[in-house]
Amino acid sequence: MNKISDEDCCSVIDEFLTIIGGKWAFLVIGHLNKGALRFNQLQRNINTISAQSLTKTLKHLEKSGMIYRHALPTVPVTVEYSLTDKGQDFQSILEEIRDWGQKWEKENSSNSTK
Repeated sequence: MNKISDEDCCSVIDEFLTIIGGKWAFLVIGHLNKGALRFNQLQRNINTISAQSLTKTLKHLEKSGMIYRHALPTVPVTVEYSLTDKGQDFQSILEEIRDWGQKWEKENSSNSTK
């Protein structure tokens, strides 16, 4: 792995956080990785998110180029969300976060039983 300076690292992290936007984005991207979903399907899957927060997150991710918003010609209009190539590429980051969480969850569990 290439070693980068602290300044470069902070700059990259700042850009990353600007693209992602907020905590809900990780869950939205994770669920969309399984395939296209409609708004209500996403809200049911992420049952702790409000409609307002989901709307804000979806708009931000679309603006950042992470997801597509596809309006289907139905009455009423049906909208599906799916990942762009940029969003799909984020899956490897989610897997690393999962692995890190599992590692430290196990360590925290073993420390709390001592």
